[in-house]
Amino acid sequence: MDELQRRTLEALPEAVLVADRAGAIRLWNAAAERIFGWSASQALGQSLDLIVPERQRARHWDGYRRVVETGATQYGDRVLAVPALRADGKRISVEFTVALLRDASGHVDGIVALLRDVTERWERERAQAAR
Repeated sequence: MDELQRRTLEALPEAVLVADRAGAIRLWNAAAERIFGWSASQALGQSLDLIVPERQRARHWDGYRRVVETGATQYGDRVLAVPALRADGKRISVEFTVALLRDASGHVDGIVALLRDVTERWERERAQAAR
C-alpha cells in the first residue's frame, strides 16, 4: 500500500475491515479501532467473531461461507444494518456495505466491509416508535 492509500484509509470516518476466505481479519483501520474498541494489533488475525454477537454468528457464517464459495452476494451495493459487538462487550448497531475481493482467477479471496456506528440514531428511532 502506498502512502496516499494508507493515509486515505486512516482518514476515513467509516471502519474498514478486510477478512480473508476463512473470516480472519486482515485489515483494520483507525475508525474500526474507535468504533469497536480493539486496536489493530489486537484485531488482526482474529476471527470476525470479535465483532459478531454470539446470537448472530451461525447466520453470519452461513452467509459468509456461501458468498466465499459462490462468489455471489445478494446484497450487492445495499446498505445492511446489524448488531455488532465492541471490545467492552457493549452491543452497538452498525450499517455496512461489502465488496468481494477476487484473486487473478476470479475466485473470492476476501471480503471488504465499510461500517458505520448508527447506535445513537437507532436508539432514538426505537424510543420514538415506543411513544
